[in-house]
This record gives sequence, C-alpha cells and structure tokens, in this order.
Amino acid sequence: QLQLVESGGGLVQPGGSLRLSCAASGFTVGYYAIGWFRQAPGNEREGLSCISSSDDTTYYADSVKGRFTVSRDNAKNIVYLQMNSLKPEDTAVYYCAARFRYCTPRLDYGVWGQGSQVTVSS
Repeated sequence: QLQLVESGGGLVQPGGSLRLSCAASGFTVGYYAIGWFRQAPGNEREGLSCISSSDDTTYYADSVKGRFTVSRDNAKNIVYLQMNSLKPEDTAVYYCAARFRYCTPRLDYGVWGQGSQVTVSS
C-alpha cells in the first residue's frame, strides 16, 4: 500500500544535469520527510538530502551542497531531486525514502523507493 516509485535516472556527461522523481502512493508526502540516499558498489549507503514536512526545511550533505536541490510538489504527491554539475563520483544507485515528519541523516526511514541508476561518464 505504501510505495515510492523513482524515475529520471540515466547516463549523463560530467557537468550535466538530471532530475530524479519520487512519486508516492498510499500516503501523502506533505506529512512525511523525504530523504535522498545513494549507494555505489562496495560502498555504504549515504544520505544526500532531505526535505521536512514541518516547514519544508531542507538539508544537504557537503558532497552535494550547491549542486543538488530537493523540492516537493504536494499537489502531484512527488518529490524531486535536481542534480546539476554532475561528477563521475556521483555515479551510484539513488534512493528516495520516507519517514514521518522529520529528517534524519541515518537510515531510519520506513518506506524506500526501488532505486534509480545514475551514471556520470564521458
């Protein structure tokens, strides 16, 4: 019943941009904090960004600050991650995740998307 479905990943050259979408069903994203994470092969899953349901407060990891922007469209029940100035080290599987109200950098999210591959290469 509670699902997050991701789309928008793909192959992009260094310096390019992609926008990931995270569409919710079975719940209203306006009442939940939505986090973005990524995992490259052999690495632990790392937190990148989050948008809180309380006042749309946003958070960013140092590795993506100034390049990535998280936003929410409550009417469409979709959360977006706009990724600009992409680097090869951004290559990973990207996940969105939901928890009630407030953000956390830890993996304490109850609902996860299926993952979307982002590859940054020449």
